[in-house]
Amino acid sequence: MKNLVYLFVVLGLLISCKKETTNNNINNTSTVTCVDNPNINFTSIGTPVGKFSDCIKDIDGNTYKTVTIGSQTWMAENLKTSKYNDGTTISNIIDNTKWLKDTSGAWCYYKNDTSYNSKYGKLYNWYAVNKTSNGFKNVCPIGWHMPSYSEWTILTDYLGGEKIAGGKMKELGTTNWNSPNKDASNLSLFTGLPGGCRNDVGNYVSFGNYGLWHSSTEHSTISAIKGCYMNSGDGTSGFGGGFSSKRIGYSIRCIKD
Repeated sequence: MKNLVYLFVVLGLLISCKKETTNNNINNTSTVTCVDNPNINFTSIGTPVGKFSDCIKDIDGNTYKTVTIGSQTWMAENLKTSKYNDGTTISNIIDNTKWLKDTSGAWCYYKNDTSYNSKYGKLYNWYAVNKTSNGFKNVCPIGWHMPSYSEWTILTDYLGGEKIAGGKMKELGTTNWNSPNKDASNLSLFTGLPGGCRNDVGNYVSFGNYGLWHSSTEHSTISAIKGCYMNSGDGTSGFGGGFSSKRIGYSIRCIKD
């Protein structure tokens, strides 16, 4: 009888341990099967310089294609999470006045319309990506981080410099980009989209014409260095940085640690 009781106790402990391990890992980033990596016909354009890698998921369960370009692996889609990777909620700010005043981290949908999320992801102010502002939290999935401007520059250089890198990073055609989408080839498979931005007073602008992404690099107490921007082709369809207000909402692409 004592042996039987002991057996039940041991089994109970094993079951408890197994359950606890599962719960501890539920929010960890893991690779998942990519079922929708596109088959892109590059016959008339050239050979891709990027290569699709394992897909990943964030803490909200969103799945992202990833692409290896040179020595770096990037998300091939814009970030959609509403939480930091420790599960802490990021503020969703709709009101323009609150957006203007926020210095702790916030996100929004373009025009506060949820239909933009699936394709273009969310827009985040810089305070959401800066660990000093957000309480030392990481907006990217576990094992990934916000790219610095120097990491964006490594990508630029690998793709031939800022005058031509943007074309290699833009999605082909004018289904999502406004015409003419000059120089677009997407040979990097980065698949940049023109998600626009939310400016520092809360207005939504540039959708269809510009894709803009944050870097983690600070410029001053009120401004940060843009990671990259690309446009539909007004004569400056390349790739570049510059700096802008920390209050502006841009898209995010994370890079693998």
